[in-house]
Amino acid sequence: MHTRYSGRARRAAGVSAVALALLAVGACDNPQDVLLEQQQPQVILPGDVQNPTAAVGLYTGALGRFRSALNGGNNNQETIWNFAGLMTDEFKSGDTFSQRNDADQRVTQSNDGVMASTYNAVQQSRGRARDAIVALKQYAPTETVKIAEMYLEMGFMEMTLGQDFCNGIPLGETVSGQPVYTDPLTNAQVFTTAIARFDSALASLGSDASAAATHIRNATLVSKARAQVDLGQFSAAATTIAGVATGYQYLVTYSQTTQSNEWWQMSTSTKRYAVGDSVDITGIVKNSIPFASMKDPRVKAVANGTRSFDNLTPYVELQNYAREDPIALVSGTDARLIEAEVKLQSTGTDIAGAFTILNALRAAPPKIGNYQPAAMAPLTPPATLSAAVDVFFREKALWQFGRGERLSDLRRLVRQYGRTQDNVYPTGPFHKNGNYGTNVTFPVPDAEFSNPSFHGCIDTKA
Repeated sequence: MHTRYSGRARRAAGVSAVALALLAVGACDNPQDVLLEQQQPQVILPGDVQNPTAAVGLYTGALGRFRSALNGGNNNQETIWNFAGLMTDEFKSGDTFSQRNDADQRVTQSNDGVMASTYNAVQQSRGRARDAIVALKQYAPTETVKIAEMYLEMGFMEMTLGQDFCNGIPLGETVSGQPVYTDPLTNAQVFTTAIARFDSALASLGSDASAAATHIRNATLVSKARAQVDLGQFSAAATTIAGVATGYQYLVTYSQTTQSNEWWQMSTSTKRYAVGDSVDITGIVKNSIPFASMKDPRVKAVANGTRSFDNLTPYVELQNYAREDPIALVSGTDARLIEAEVKLQSTGTDIAGAFTILNALRAAPPKIGNYQPAAMAPLTPPATLSAAVDVFFREKALWQFGRGERLSDLRRLVRQYGRTQDNVYPTGPFHKNGNYGTNVTFPVPDAEFSNPSFHGCIDTKA
């Protein structure tokens, strides 16, 4: 049996329902207070975060900041690996933002907003790692692997500052809410500080042979060796990474619910970064590796005839990384490259030995993140050391493309190999008018003037 209502009856019932609802709401002083009120109101007190769970939370948050500062900015906001890739020959600016064009042209100034944000993110990541170390040591001291990973993160960011910025970097900290300023440090002093952090990580791991400890130990050893190379401590670097397997990778991971791989964001998604080449609309780009046109299997660069975001620059897409693909912070490939360079630096110079290592990598290519390059034909060792150095740094650039090492290598070619910057960095006419500048580093941003001890870069040498 079905009950049927006339239209008048339905309207009457509706009015009654509204009246009841209004009566119910009227019982409250302010109905919006009820709708917007917290369901579980409480105040977070200092004691609530002083426990093992909160310490691990700080560790997790620090890892997120670490990823954000390196290659995970999202929202078209690049981070340090991206901006440094623009300054070198890895990428060309296909954008309209003047800051990106300035970085590409090597004319970035100390008041540049994008450069300042990338610098701040690196420094803040250091601070988050330090906070996590303090909390873990106090409330979860048995979490030695996590403590070691935070020392690794802190040291890696300090090494990055030394690799990419001018001499004169403050390494201040915030303690109990108060800034603790330091005098500006030379790049060598920053690298030395980073090595001390890596040594603290290794000390925290001790003799722990678990899989987790071994993973962090390997990442720390490769990072330490990189800093030793930056200081010219080649034989020590080779000793440091001797036990790291070629296939090892410490991967920085991404997801759509957290952050995207920024190379996907800046290249595939928005076409703001185009893979660099040795030729462009101006002609030859002196000193640049033809990443886009050489069709090397380690850099999957694809041109489809379209233009970049600026509707001017020919677009060449980097396809090594999809949106959620991980990227290697450090790897066993890096360890082998260090060993090859040590051969070139050794007394008596072992060119053949260096190329034996390089050709072993080419014959059985390790993965780059998730990307698997195809095998390559062997290289013929050059007859001269200068030519061997040229080939080595080209191989290194291809293996480490987009992983934050290229700017450091260009600086080292000037600082350690005695070359002039106009024979190392992209030089000549710039593809968006004018000529390339002469910057070989990024300046420490003006925001650091809040530190009373900072008065600008000590110098801007390589």
